[in-house]
Amino acid sequence: MYKIIDGKLTAGLIKKEIAMKVAERAGSGKKIPHLAAILVGSNGSSETYVANKIKDCHEVGFRSTLVRMDDNVTENQIIEAIRKLNRDPDVDGFIVQLPLPDHISESRITEAIDPGKDADGFHPVNIGRMVIGLDGYLPATPYGIVELLKRYNIETTGRECVVIGRSNIVGRPLSILLSQKGMDATVTVVHSRTKDISSHIKRADIVVAALGSPGFVTAEMIKPGAVVIDVGTTRIASAETKSGWKLAGDVDFENVAPLCSWITPVPGGVGPMTRVALLRNTLLAASLK
Repeated sequence: MYKIIDGKLTAGLIKKEIAMKVAERAGSGKKIPHLAAILVGSNGSSETYVANKIKDCHEVGFRSTLVRMDDNVTENQIIEAIRKLNRDPDVDGFIVQLPLPDHISESRITEAIDPGKDADGFHPVNIGRMVIGLDGYLPATPYGIVELLKRYNIETTGRECVVIGRSNIVGRPLSILLSQKGMDATVTVVHSRTKDISSHIKRADIVVAALGSPGFVTAEMIKPGAVVIDVGTTRIASAETKSGWKLAGDVDFENVAPLCSWITPVPGGVGPMTRVALLRNTLLAASLK
């Protein structure tokens, strides 16, 4: 019988740990951590995600700020907003919510962020520090996934791990973290150009699906007893919900789960851990001042 890796429960426990540290800081007269977010446009998923981040901040005692900008904003206007947050001594960490409108260069925006305030862990300086094993701000979703594996005592040393997807946000950095000392997994990254992708996934002890394709991972791809981490969060139409949509993962949960030893649900798996990783990065930034 498979067991659920409960990201919502785990994130709740971590938030309590963070709240205690914030209370200790306040009690000793230290600065309260402050997380800001820049939200461009009115993408429904982004609106929900940022609202949840603000809620998380309130739960742990952080200060939070939301900077809203219209869809037709220019790249230079976003960069000016970033510069203001970079210069603001009260803001410890901030994010620019992705995705951005097509006319905006995500790489240029990311590089404009002060690496010391990079709560998402996307800046090339922080990615570089991660690659060579130096302390820094880790990319939020990979950070959250690694923390889940650790807290559920899931053995990674010497295990075959297949990461599906090679994005700079999840797949690529996660593959590096899983192969580093302390995790010690043997990692294969598969993607849209991989030949016979199923054969690679089939041999994995741990499968991480991070490609944004609902139901891509099927039962035929899974080795019995595997651990499956589903990063997918795609909105699909649903007549069963009031909103008219629901979140779908990259894994065919109903048919894959019975084969697994452990599996994350969608929603309630990786998503909450991504958000709590932002809080941990911001707390670290505040503690370094």
